[in-house]
Amino acid sequence: MSLGIVETLALSMGGAWASGVNLYGTVVVLGMMDNLGFIDLPSDLQILASWWVLAIAIFLYLIEFVADKIPVVDSLWDALHTFIRIPAGALLAAGAVSGLDVGLGEEAQTMISLLVGGTIAAGSHFTKAGSRAAINTSPEPVTNSLASVTEDVAVFGALYTVVFHPAIFFVLFAVFVLLLIWLVPKIWRFIGEVFGNARHPAAAYGQASAHYSGASGNQLGKIDLSGAGKNTQLPKSDPKLPPR
Repeated sequence: MSLGIVETLALSMGGAWASGVNLYGTVVVLGMMDNLGFIDLPSDLQILASWWVLAIAIFLYLIEFVADKIPVVDSLWDALHTFIRIPAGALLAAGAVSGLDVGLGEEAQTMISLLVGGTIAAGSHFTKAGSRAAINTSPEPVTNSLASVTEDVAVFGALYTVVFHPAIFFVLFAVFVLLLIWLVPKIWRFIGEVFGNARHPAAAYGQASAHYSGASGNQLGKIDLSGAGKNTQLPKSDPKLPPR
């Protein structure tokens, strides 16, 4: 299937978005679609249909599929791929519009597509990484695995709509942008609070002790583990308290 302007723009934006979530799955899907005749990739993206590229992408996808299910490994994997997914998303976006002439000039068009593609890939990557970091604070493994499978399904579904229903993709992409604006600040604020509490164990200990003391007198209060507010000290009997 040859690409018109709408399909090309959908491929550019959709490829960048999907690469920010799962780069290797994106390469596999686009390369296989080209080989099976569902889409004719632009000349600058024809390398994705190469069988040696597909073999490497499938191998790395399988590694990521396993790594995504292990909380600590998943977070480290996402941190490493900050430097891989975002540039790859920019290159996919630029490669998709390489054959499109919108009257801006080749250099300007390439620069704009790199910036837009990198921004889209960064948005999807940090949404994925942030939400998974928040989920990884839970000790049970089910939500982590469920989130991983959901991400893969979202990537495959997005690329399907890019190829066969580009108009639907643009609607879904608009919903993603609204979700990004609303959700990302909440995710990173939550993560900051979690790691902030970990840096203030003494404050958390004192506030928890005060809370349970109040609870014994039928005074239930809210535990504040942020370390902010009133200064808290360890109990005098605590051996960690320095001598006066």
